Amino acid sequence: MKLEEEFKPLKKYKAINWNEVSDMIDKATWEKLTEQFWLDTRIPVSNDLDDWRELDDDHRWTVGHVFGGLTLLDTVQSEAGLTALKQDVKTQHETAVLNNIQFMESVHAKSYSTIFSTLNTPDEIDEIFNWSDSEEYLQNKATKIANMYLDPEEDPLKKKVANVFLETFLFYSGFYTPLYYLGHNKLNNVAEIIKLILRDESVHGTYIGYKFQVGMHDRTEKQQQDMKDLDVQLPL
Repeated sequence: MKLEEEFKPLKKYKAINWNEVSDMIDKATWEKLTEQFWLDTRIPVSNDLDDWRELDDDHRWTVGHVFGGLTLLDTVQSEAGLTALKQDVKTQHETAVLNNIQFMESVHAKSYSTIFSTLNTPDEIDEIFNWSDSEEYLQNKATKIANMYLDPEEDPLKKKVANVFLETFLFYSGFYTPLYYLGHNKLNNVAEIIKLILRDESVHGTYIGYKFQVGMHDRTEKQQQDMKDLDVQLPL
């Protein structure tokens, strides 16, 4: 078959109009996300080097591998998670917001590499990524979530549940470590990155949770009850 025969151009493409928004939560979320835009390169992580040198090997190992795990989960979220959610959008504005969220998840994943390149040696960085790519329990978290995202037969609402779970407690459990050091006045600039990520994730989780509620409203009472009875077994 010729390429010309395989390619079927769209008859019509609709330009996104932000002056006509059917769900004002989309507009409010877009404005909130763009208002709090940030990049990891703006945070002076190198100012934490003195604190880093004072930590013993066990503490350094813990910090590095916590961030390795967060990098992996953020990668799943940016590559599989938002791609899956965009398959169930109802409007162009919803797509735009999810595009923003997807980009910021990539920024989050990249920010951990900024921390690594500042605090760790090249050999340590290689070991951290080798660990995150092979550690049994961490990979179990990633694959369980990713399999829900990638399953074309999976209920879109269940994918939103998986997304919110990852955006909240699976990420937040990893944030405990840097915030612990912040509480001891250590690694303050590393913690500043984490606080910025937390600020993003609170909006991401709220928005996807809201879209779940919208989707639930369109279901029958039986379908809603089935969803409420759903036992989603996600690894801690």
